[in-house]
Parts: sequence; structure tokens; C-alpha cells
Amino acid sequence: MTEFPAGIKFKYEWRKYQVRVLGELEAYLSNGSLHVVAPPGSGKTVLGLEVMLRLNRPTLILAPSLAIREQWIDRFRELFLQTDRKPEWISSNIRKPAFVTVCTYQGVHAAYNNLPDEEKNGDAPASKTNITRELKRLGVKTVILDEAHHLKNEWWYTLERLKSHLSPVIVGLTATPPYDVTFAEWQRYLELNGTVDTEITVPELIREGDLCPHQDYVYYSLPSPGEYDRINAFRRDVDTLFRELQKDPMLIEAFANHPAWVDPAGYLEWIFDHMSFYSAMLIFLHHAGKEIPPVHLQVLGQENIRVPALDYAWMEVLLEFYLQGGRDTFIGREEHQVSLENKLVRNGVTEKKQISFRYNGRLTRMLTASISKLNSIADIVSFESRQLGDRLRMVILTDYIRKEWKVASPANDLPLDKMGVFPVFEKLRRSGTGGNRVGVLTGSIVVVPRAALGVLDEVMREMRLGKASVKPLPYDDSYAEVALTGTIKDEITRVVTCMFERGAIEILIGTKSLLGEGWDAPCINTLILASFVGSFVLSNQMRGRAIRVEKGNAAKTGNIWHLVCADPTSPTGGDDVELLRRRFKGFLGISDREGEKIENGVKRLDIPATLCDREIIERRNQRTFEEAGGRERLRGRWDAAVRQGVHLVEEIKVPYPGVEKFQEVKRLYLQKTLKYLFVELGFIVSSVLNVMFYDFARMSSRIHSSRMLFTVLLVFLAVGFCVILPPAVKALRLYLKYRDISKDIRKIGCALLRTLQDEKVILSPPGEVSVEAYGDDSGAVYCHLKGGSNYEKSVFINALKEIISPVDNPRYVIVRESRLWSRLKQEDYHAVPELLGKRKASAECLRRHWEEEVGACRLVFTRTLEGRKFLLHCRVNSLATKLSDDIEHVNVWR
Repeated sequence: MTEFPAGIKFKYEWRKYQVRVLGELEAYLSNGSLHVVAPPGSGKTVLGLEVMLRLNRPTLILAPSLAIREQWIDRFRELFLQTDRKPEWISSNIRKPAFVTVCTYQGVHAAYNNLPDEEKNGDAPASKTNITRELKRLGVKTVILDEAHHLKNEWWYTLERLKSHLSPVIVGLTATPPYDVTFAEWQRYLELNGTVDTEITVPELIREGDLCPHQDYVYYSLPSPGEYDRINAFRRDVDTLFRELQKDPMLIEAFANHPAWVDPAGYLEWIFDHMSFYSAMLIFLHHAGKEIPPVHLQVLGQENIRVPALDYAWMEVLLEFYLQGGRDTFIGREEHQVSLENKLVRNGVTEKKQISFRYNGRLTRMLTASISKLNSIADIVSFESRQLGDRLRMVILTDYIRKEWKVASPANDLPLDKMGVFPVFEKLRRSGTGGNRVGVLTGSIVVVPRAALGVLDEVMREMRLGKASVKPLPYDDSYAEVALTGTIKDEITRVVTCMFERGAIEILIGTKSLLGEGWDAPCINTLILASFVGSFVLSNQMRGRAIRVEKGNAAKTGNIWHLVCADPTSPTGGDDVELLRRRFKGFLGISDREGEKIENGVKRLDIPATLCDREIIERRNQRTFEEAGGRERLRGRWDAAVRQGVHLVEEIKVPYPGVEKFQEVKRLYLQKTLKYLFVELGFIVSSVLNVMFYDFARMSSRIHSSRMLFTVLLVFLAVGFCVILPPAVKALRLYLKYRDISKDIRKIGCALLRTLQDEKVILSPPGEVSVEAYGDDSGAVYCHLKGGSNYEKSVFINALKEIISPVDNPRYVIVRESRLWSRLKQEDYHAVPELLGKRKASAECLRRHWEEEVGACRLVFTRTLEGRKFLLHCRVNSLATKLSDDIEHVNVWR
């Protein structure tokens, strides 16, 4: 077989973006690859299958999981072949490839590398040599890579070797390209997949009707009483230990005798190589009552310095060096170190050799899987059931099945103290929430409502699977367990999905491993993520279940619920809130903080500043329900937001650091300054004129020449100038404070762009790329690269963020020099981005363009003794450290 059988055709109409890609396919394939980026639900799979048909060569399809592997086969069979059976020329076994072979990345890696060599065991399964030979014999010339990113390193090498042996056309399809990796990793990604040919965004697909309007909602809870007691006990023990360590005489003696404290001038090189520990030591000993000798101020390059307070973070740095990194510098203190290590472990401060007074792995896991979230799920189910009635199609995804909560006794009253599929099912069953329309779908256990058994039999007949074997749950005969035997075991997911689509099941509970990736049910209109996976890739795949359009239901909208258990003892809300922040870096949606605006990041959800008060949380949850109830309003918000832009822009946002609103402060200062200035000038002028006339009247008889008259007038003007000068300086200072700093950001961006072009990192023609910067009414400043590829935009933004962020530990530093009226000198320090700091020539290139675009500067190499000393000075004095730490890397629809 050398080509596909005739007559294979996609049975539906193509979407607009698919038509565009297919129309430009020949141009895209001119470099031997097609690389498409599009979100879950956008139809990448069917696009890849059509490209496979048009190339019309033997094909290898690689998928990230078994579920997605089966999805490729099912899509091709249902949408192109239109048959219930898989033809023999499609294989899912890489060891027995066929005209079309579909397998996982892990499967091809295992077969290619880890099997016995044929020469040693002729009866063994195919070795890597045989696999390559067989694929070549079949003439495989098309390789489709589905979500080829974030793979294990060894899998990359296998794919690279496979590509070199086959020399195929590569079709790369992904929803989450790794824009956040290093330049070298990105280059490796492009070498495998080819350059990105086209990227389709969520707003574009919603505008075209290919994804439904949707919104993310967060439902908050507080730990249960038992969980709260454990958190408080941990915090109390940690605080007690922290106070003990501050007064530990052996610890104080150890650092007071450290050479870097006793003779810092003799240990300069060591100090500059261990700046964090050196700072922690000074802070610790100062807190212990030791006066910092003046020689340390000379090392820091400061005449005087305000020593920060000793906190948990500095204590962590200190102890990590004492117990791990610098243990060999504390000879003779081994017994104290072992005793201290044991104490830290007993108090839960050390886990896997990581010292942390702020975080604890057990507490993190307790918060993310808090049983308070069971109540949250029940609240959300009750709310959505009232809103949608029998139109509700809800999926609840968790991490574990928890089979131990499915008992064989006549009663099930086990306490629900863990999160999982069956605890969620039991919570809804016992409370009656869900109205007996709740189902369970896992790989090993399936439970359906007894009222849905007629639909189950109907679906089984339609699929020619015979009759299902079911038995009532021992403790509730309104639900039945389906026996997974025979052919139904392989088809049960399709069967239950069909029941769900027909409404026999309205609420389906399952695990992320079975339903989070690859599974497809476009009818889903509500999703609860009861999983504590922080990975954006997997979270985005799970979230993608709810944003697909449903044929025949043009009014569909998707509500996506995220559960957060706030830690009332943490000022930031705790680890579960931090998990939410990580998830949302790549999620686009309607902003709750800036009108009808589409952007990414958790800040668009307008999370409360404090989450330690039950009343605040309840008010916030009630407000969230009010927002989630307006599904028609959500559709209108998306329509309005989509009209405001034409494409997705990746940019840097530097927020206004003040507490008060920027425009109010600006107007207040302007009004007060002008008022003060004019009143002051009026008073001065009238006073000077009054004095002049009065004194002239007295002195006129004494003025005998024009020269004397000139001298008298000059004295009066000098006095007046000295009086006027302070308010004038004040007005100038306020003007400079509130100038439009977007001009500075733009100049820095232009210098960076020209450097990246010279270094061949940005390859787009110069006339097609430019830097845009502007400020908004809130005082925030935005900057982005206009034009160029998505990767070029991402590289530019990442590099710009390094430049304007506080100096950390770069190889080169740009010292920006400015003068006011050629007298008042000011210096500021900016890191040369890592991408440009690897070579001196690249750093010098940035310096040249900086001088041309921004102004005078000099370049300092920090990997010498003097350079390390200067770097310490930069970290202490950098103007960037005075900016808000809240510099955002955002994607905004403009």
C-alpha cells in the first residue's frame, strides 16, 4: 500500500482558520514542515488528518498519551472513514507499524532504545535498528507531532534521531508552545517542529464561533477545623523555633567567628561569590546585638545602611549555608549541626533537604486537597443546577479515585476526609445535590443512576455491545455499578459519554487521567477542576473540555470553576492561591478589573487582597455566583471585548507603585503645586516691589550714579531669585516624578530591538517590527513588540523584563548615567539579559545601541573581583528595586 484509498473525505464543513491553513499549505510546507499553534477545541486533530491525506504518504502520528492516541484513530474513523471498525492498515503498535501508525512518544522511545539488540536475540521484539528499517521500508514520509513540548530530554533525542533517519515532512500541532524556555531549548524545539507557521488564539476562535464564550470562576473556602488546627500548630512551632534560633549561642558564635565577619577585607572574593549568605550573616548578627564594624560598610560601598529585619527568608539562607552549602567552613561544629538538622526535621521545616519556615509540603498537600472543597463542590453543583435545570452538563475532575469509599455494606457513613472521585460522589449523594443524575466514570469503576439504565441499554444496542451487567450499590439502590467485562470494558467511556450527552447523566465525576486529556464531550457547559495539578499544560487540556462549541446549541457558554482553600495564616493566601497563579499564566479570559478586556493571568479575576476572614470569603463567593449566573451577559461581554482588538499582544506591564489612584494623585499634586507656585510668586513679587519702592524712596537721595542704581537692582533681583527658587525646584521635582516614563521604556525597548536584530535573534525585516509603549489612566506603563513572529515577541518581552527588573546576578550590567543641567548626576543599573550576556560582543552591541537610543552609559563585567563588588553595589542601589515588584508579563487582546 503506497497511498490512501480513494474517496476518504472529511464529512463536515471546514472552519475558517482551517480553510486558510489548508489554502496556504503548499507555502507552509516549502521548508519541510507545518507548525500550527491553536487552543484545545479548535480542531487541530482533524486539520492534521486532512494534511496527512493531502500529503498521501505512509504516516507516523505521535501523541502524548494513550487517550489521545485513541482519539486520533477515532476521529479518523468517524469523521473521514465513516466506519465503526478500524481498518487493518491503521496500527497503534510501533513494533508492528502499518501505512498509518499511531503511538505515544513514550512508546516510540521505549521501542527505539530499550529493547534487546537483534544480533543478541533474534526472537526478541524489534530493536531500534529494525524499527527504523521497517518504517523506511513502509516509506513513512509524514510524521505528525501532537503537543510535542515539555517532553523528557531522552525522548527529544529519540525524535531527533528518528527524524534524521526518515527525513519526513513534520506536522507539529500544539496548544501550548514552550515560549518560556531558554533560547537553546527553543531552538531545539524549532529544529524538531519547524518554525511556527500560524497561531490561532482563543478570541479569534470565539469571534468565528469555533469556541464558546466562557469564564473562569474561583470559589474560596477556609480549612476545616482539624486542618486549621494543624496549620496553626505548624506556624506556632515554626515561630517558636525561629525565636530560639535567633538566640542560639552556638549559632551566634559560629557566625561571629566566620572569617568573612572577622576580616571581610581579606575575604572579598569569597564574599562576592556568596553575597546572599554574607547579607544574611550581617542581618543575623546585627539582630543578635552585634554592631556591624565600619569595614563591612566599605565592602558594601555604603557610608551608612539600614539593616533589614531578620525574617524567615533570611534565616533560611543562613541555615542552608550553615548546614549544607558551607558546612566545611564550620569545622568542629558537626554535633551542633546534626542536632539542629534533627530539630528542623521534627518541626517540619526541612523536607527533602530544603529548608523553609514559610512552606511545608504536608500543609501544601492538605490545602490543595482540603475536604472543605467538598462543600465548595456541593455549593457549586446546587447553584448550577438551579441555573440550568435539566440543561446542566457538568464534569468534575479530581486526581484520585479513592475506591475505599465504595463499601459493600448496607450503609455508607464513612467520614469524608479526603478528596477524590468517590468522596465527591458520596458528598453529592448524601446531600441529595444533583437530583440522582450523578455518574462516576473511571478506568476501573463506573456508576450510573438507576433511572438511566434504560438509556444505557439503548446505547449498548446501538453500539452492538450486547447487554451490560449491572448491580445496585449495596447502600443505595438508586445507583448501579456497571461491570467492566468483555467488550464493554474498552468501550465504556464512549457509552457513558453518550449517556451524558443525552442527559441521562447530568453530573459526571472522573479523574483527570481519563477525562482531562483526549476525552471529548462538546455538551459540557460546566467544569469543576477539583484537581491540584499546577501544570499549565495539563490544566489547559482539562479546561479545554468546557470551551468547545456544541452543534445545535448556539447559546452554549462554559463556566469553569477553580477551587481554592485559603490559608488564613499566610499574608498571600497560601500555597493553594499560589497554585492558582501558576495555572492562570496561560489562561485567557474576560478581565474583572478593567472592563471588557481580554487578558491572561490570575489578576484578571480581581482576587481579594486578604483571604483570612470567613465573612470576606462568603461575600466574594456570593458575588462570584451573581457573575456566574449571567451567562447571557457573558456572551455579550465576549462580543464587546473581541470587537476591541484584532490580535493578541504579548507585553510588559509596569504598574503604578502608589497606593492612591494615579490620576487623582497626579491632579492633586498638579493643582497644589500650581496653586502654591502662583500664590508664592504673587506674594514674592508684591513683597519685592513693595520693598523696592519703599527702599528706593529712602535710598533715592543716596544714589548718585547709574552704576550704583544697577547694583541696587541686581541685589534686589538676587534676593527675589533666592526666595523664588525653593518652590520652583519643588514644582520641577513633582513634574519629573510624574513625567510619562513610557518614553524611557520605549527608548530602552528600541535599543534592545536593534541589538536582537544585530545578533540575528530577531530575523523579521526591520521595517516590519517596531517597539510600542504607552501609559494608561491608572499610571501603568505597557510595552510590546509590534510585528514579527510570536517567538520574536516572546524573546523581546522576556529580555525587556530582565532589563527593567531589579538587578540579580547578571554577567554584565548597564550603568545608565544622566545629568540635570550638566550638574546633578544620577546613575541607574540594569541587567544585560542572559541571552545577550553570554558573549562580550553581544553585551557591547547593547551598550552601543543604548547610547544611541537612551543616552550615556557604561558596561561593567561582574565576574571579576571588582565586578562582583560593583554588582553588590548595584543590588543595593538599583533604581529598579524601588519600583513595584509586580511587573507583569501579560497577553492582551488589542
